[in-house]
Formats: sequence, structure tokens, C-alpha cells
Amino acid sequence: MPARRKARKRALDVLFEADLRDRPPVEVLAGYIERIEKPRPDHLGYAVGLVEGVAGHLDRIDELISSYAEGWTLDRMPVVDRNLARIAVYELLYIDEIDDAVAISEAVELARQMSTDDSPRFLNGLLGRIAEYATR
Repeated sequence: MPARRKARKRALDVLFEADLRDRPPVEVLAGYIERIEKPRPDHLGYAVGLVEGVAGHLDRIDELISSYAEGWTLDRMPVVDRNLARIAVYELLYIDEIDDAVAISEAVELARQMSTDDSPRFLNGLLGRIAEYATR
């Protein structure tokens, strides 16, 4: 598994736990980092950046997801999908060195592995619409 995909998976784990436990993502992240044995993986820095970035821009990210998720509310989305979308939207809007197509395809691939059969198609459409908005 490529390093950034591992980082996205770790970020997803933290955001998923924070979402389910209704805790701030940065608080869950701190506990997560404490539990990681040394030496720490190289991709941990990118995972931490994703969690902190999503947490720092959560209102804007959720606003965009809500606006572009046709017929879906955030609360109605599977928790995995909601948090994969958050990670991808953060990458689309705030990380210039990640190509939009890569951010979308990584979210779709993780959804294929970890969510429902309909999730990859749903996320691909949602993130494609948000990417179009972001490039305007």
C-alpha cells in the first residue's frame, strides 16, 4: 500500500473514531499517536496533517459536502463515506501538490475496500462535483 494511502487510512481511522464518539478529531489524534509504537511510520506526518487540516476546516468542508451531496445529508451518509469525503475535500481545496484526480481516486479506492457497494460511485460523483467547484 502506498505511503499516502496508508496515511489516508490512518486519518480515516482517527476521524471515524472521533465521529462515532462525538469527540474533537485532534483529541482523538493525540490518543492515537500515544498508542503508536516507535519507530513511528514515515507516513504518520501526512496522516496528522490530514486530521488537523480536516478538523481546522471542518465547517467549510461539511458545508461543501452538504451542498453537493444530492439527496443526502451528512447525518444520513455512512460514517466511512462522510469521513473519506472530508479527507478528499481537504486535499482538493487545501493541498496543492495532490492532483484532484488522485484525491478522488484514493477516496474511491478506500471506499471500495471499507464501505458499501454503492459508496465508490457516490463518492466519485460527489467529489467530482466539488472538484469542479474548486477549480472555478
